Amino acid sequence: MIKKLDDLFEVLKAQKSKRLVAAYANDAHTISAVSQAIDKGIIEATLVGDKETIATVCRKENIDVNKFQIVNQPDEMEAAHWAVRIINEGHGDILMKGLVSTDKYMRAILNKENGLMMPGAILSHVTVLENPNYHKLLIIGDVAIIPLPDLKEKIAITNYLISMAYALGNELPKVAVLAATEQVMLKMPACVDAALISKMAERGQIKSALIDGPLALDVAIDKESAEIKKLLGPVAGDADCLVFPNIESGNVFYKANTKLAKGEQGAIVVGAKVPAVLSSRGDSIKTKLYSIALAAISAK
Repeated sequence: MIKKLDDLFEVLKAQKSKRLVAAYANDAHTISAVSQAIDKGIIEATLVGDKETIATVCRKENIDVNKFQIVNQPDEMEAAHWAVRIINEGHGDILMKGLVSTDKYMRAILNKENGLMMPGAILSHVTVLENPNYHKLLIIGDVAIIPLPDLKEKIAITNYLISMAYALGNELPKVAVLAATEQVMLKMPACVDAALISKMAERGQIKSALIDGPLALDVAIDKESAEIKKLLGPVAGDADCLVFPNIESGNVFYKANTKLAKGEQGAIVVGAKVPAVLSSRGDSIKTKLYSIALAAISAK
């Protein structure tokens, strides 16, 4: 089981490399992260963007431009559509956001005629966190795509987190469905949804995971808090996965992990035909590199 984000690279070296397609890859952060992933032997890469700009960035960063396949498309929106087209034509396993705006990147993915969505699929965001104050990796969702997930979307998020845990070698992940309290408070929708998802897992409707909820964050990740509150289930105090009730709570936790706890993380968008890297402009090259590795390990 992968216990550190750096372990991803050793595991991926033993697997066949995947091809990444970067949309509007005109920026140094994207090109540098992709270059490092190629050097580690985990991907091959196609960069869609302005060829002259890409070449200029490579010269400034001392990167060999010949390690990439380059598709010249200077227009931002067209570059995103071309990247998706390359995936749909079977020439790529991973999509990555470059300098293209998030709005245009998502529009290309969600395009009804030429995008990457299957009918009825739910797009979500999965993050893997390495926090120095926690004893293992944490897999969380959704912190960036679904603002206020309903029960159906929370079930999808739960299954996506379980799938990521599997990709990381955890065959029986412990999933905490979060709320403000571990009590089932009928006036709090997050509590009711968590209780329903927990019961669904108990009845086998969500498989191959140990799921408990509602759980407050403290009892989900801290054994002492769980013992004080007499929560004795296998998930309490030892969660592998956290399902957040809304985007605000998840996003704050995500950013606090790096800005206050100095943790590391990688993240991908799931639910489309291929995993997609959706990095923030504030993310480091290392975060982008971890995100590429997560996409590679979860790609079919």
